[in-house]
Parts: sequence; structure tokens; C-alpha cells
Amino acid sequence: MSAILQYALGFALVGLCWGSSNPFIKRGSEGLEAVSKKYPDGGFRRWRAEMVYLFTRWQYVLPLAINLSGSAAYYYTLGKADLSLAVPITNSVTFIFTLLTGKLLGERVGGVDAWAD
Repeated sequence: MSAILQYALGFALVGLCWGSSNPFIKRGSEGLEAVSKKYPDGGFRRWRAEMVYLFTRWQYVLPLAINLSGSAAYYYTLGKADLSLAVPITNSVTFIFTLLTGKLLGERVGGVDAWAD
């Protein structure tokens, strides 16, 4: 297999891992605000409660593991590919997969709501 094809597959794999997991991480972390509100002073207890909440939800942990696998693949491809190509291509592919996955999950894309808090 040629080096260019290997790079392209690596970029696509990273973009797929990152992009497809981003909307699921967002969805898996829903409800975190309610946990945070229980500790208005913040601090260690709030942080611990948030971590327990997140890491006991498979809806958060599984996409996070996929996302981190993409990070490992990205680290590997950065060692082999030209940095000036790897970063913009991977980020573009990630954006496309994030957009497509979000649409498949029913997220609204664009419009005023995309920019409002």
C-alpha cells in the first residue's frame, strides 16, 4: 500500500473516530448541569460529583473511549505524515463526520440557535 493511501486512511480513521463520537459525548454528558448545581461553591466535591456522574454513564464513556482511540491514531499519523497536511485534513474530515453524525441524531445545524448560548 502506498504511503499516500496509508496517510489518507489514517486521516479518515481519525476523523471518523473524533467526528462520530463528538455528538455522542455531548449527548452522554446531558444532565451534568443538574449535578453541578448541587455544589454551587464548586471545589473538589463538585468536581468529584461531576466525574462520578460522567464516568458511570456508558453513554459518555463509550464515545469517549472511541474519541481517545482516534487521538492515539492521530498521534501515530502525525509521526508519519507531513504536519502541514495532517492537521487541516484531519480537522476537515472530523468536522464533516461531526456534522453528519449530529444530523443523524437529529441535531439542528446552523441558524440563530447555533450561535446563541
